[in-house]
Amino acid sequence: MHLRATHAYPSRRSAVLADNMVATSQPLAAQAGLAMLAQGGNAADAAIATAIALTVLEPTGNGVGSDAFAILWDGKELHGLNASGRAPAAWSLDKFAGRDRMPMHGWDSVTVPGAVSAWVAVSTRFGKLPFADLFVPAIRYAEQGFLVSPKIAQLWARGGDMMKDQPGFAQTFLPGGKAPGAGERFVNKPLGRTLRLIAQTKGTAFYKGELAEAMIAFSQAHGGVMTREDLASHSADWCGTISAGFDDVALHEIPPNGQGIAALIGLGILNHTNIRDLDADDPHAMHLQIEAMKLALSDAEHHVGDIDHMTEVTVQDMLDDSYLAARAKLIDPTRAQDFGAGAPKRGGTVYLTAADASGMMVSFIQSNYAGFGSGVAVPDTGIHLQNRGWGFSLDPASANVVGPGKRPFHTIIPGFLMGKTDPIMSFGVMGGPMQAQGHVQMVLRTQLWGQDPQMAADAPRWRVTQGLGVACETTLPATTLETLAGLGHQLEMEEPDTAFGFGGAQLIHRLPGGGFAGGSDPRKDGAAVGF
Repeated sequence: MHLRATHAYPSRRSAVLADNMVATSQPLAAQAGLAMLAQGGNAADAAIATAIALTVLEPTGNGVGSDAFAILWDGKELHGLNASGRAPAAWSLDKFAGRDRMPMHGWDSVTVPGAVSAWVAVSTRFGKLPFADLFVPAIRYAEQGFLVSPKIAQLWARGGDMMKDQPGFAQTFLPGGKAPGAGERFVNKPLGRTLRLIAQTKGTAFYKGELAEAMIAFSQAHGGVMTREDLASHSADWCGTISAGFDDVALHEIPPNGQGIAALIGLGILNHTNIRDLDADDPHAMHLQIEAMKLALSDAEHHVGDIDHMTEVTVQDMLDDSYLAARAKLIDPTRAQDFGAGAPKRGGTVYLTAADASGMMVSFIQSNYAGFGSGVAVPDTGIHLQNRGWGFSLDPASANVVGPGKRPFHTIIPGFLMGKTDPIMSFGVMGGPMQAQGHVQMVLRTQLWGQDPQMAADAPRWRVTQGLGVACETTLPATTLETLAGLGHQLEMEEPDTAFGFGGAQLIHRLPGGGFAGGSDPRKDGAAVGF
């Protein structure tokens, strides 16, 4: 990467250049990770400390009751971790009979939370610092409080209105009956105690001990069917990665049950187009990407679920180059088409990436799914739980149909870009429907068009919605919008600062001469920090 592009986009930020780096959506969390690097820890320690701090600082997108995925370069090879949870053993298609879709809120949307198991797994295998040290910044923010940042305050108010009647929510997140505003101090002492218990027991208290007992008792009190055995049997799995190439680089994603394969399909389809002849901001380049992502999302919607249950169409089938070439031939460069695609549901997620001077790089994502997730908050623990069960299908013919012990389709995906032998970029674009589409946009902007990580994050975005629909940021030039509309795209205009539908990118790019360039999305409160 030579930072060669000169595209100008409105931003107050420049790429951060350093030997050790953390980038995420909340600046205090980024500093928590940087503190671990300053204490002699590595990128794995920094990533987990950042992730733990985010459960306190950005509860609108994640929490102790979230799920997580990670891709990690240890200096020699790439590793992939799936720490998403499974459905309770009592969940079946019959349990949800009579419904058109899975519940979005409440205990019947909660699968076993996996984030804590991700912290333990990454720290145990790759960390240098004692596990308990990684919790120190988060515990301080929970017990002494922190000043709520502006974007998170907006999401908190929005989520608070929606979730205020869910079990335990108001007691945990609406002090005095309202969401804290930007600049107001928020204290969550019960969460501080919970984090201490997790730190002291390396997660055992959460899956088999005192915290597990509290979650199950609250579930039973409110009609949930999750059991102690459901929690105790959870495991995070080192699953490797799947990949697709574009010229001299390869994009790596976590295998299904995540939607990362949609980014690989989209990139693979674009490999068979003339996109290399076009500029980053050429509307015809955007048209090709939009059409490729419609096809990719259609494949993901129809075929992706828990990989153990994908028997009709496999990962290999969907990434076969001849198949991707055939899909590319369906794209008409002169008009938009409806391929029957459906974009994933909107969600609330946090993404972070960390890198250190030894060369270790970590791409890590954890999520509640829809904002505050299920809305369920376990009293006196600070634990609020994701609603990943909402991601299941109730179609008996779907690979993603709900079932006992199954992992649901997941929107959250960490991304990682490799060269022939060396890592290039650890990155992600949080935000349910944006993520796979955002991965493709970031790869092309940084690799094909030479934009630095901050420039790529700043650039105006588009997002496939339904049918011929494309959501576009109002910062896209009028001439670009006119051309897209002329090609038949049905444009839906959204303000980037208020819609939250275009996600938040965080990127760390390895520099050829050593060190890293980092970018953090101006659509979020966060920062790329380093030394």
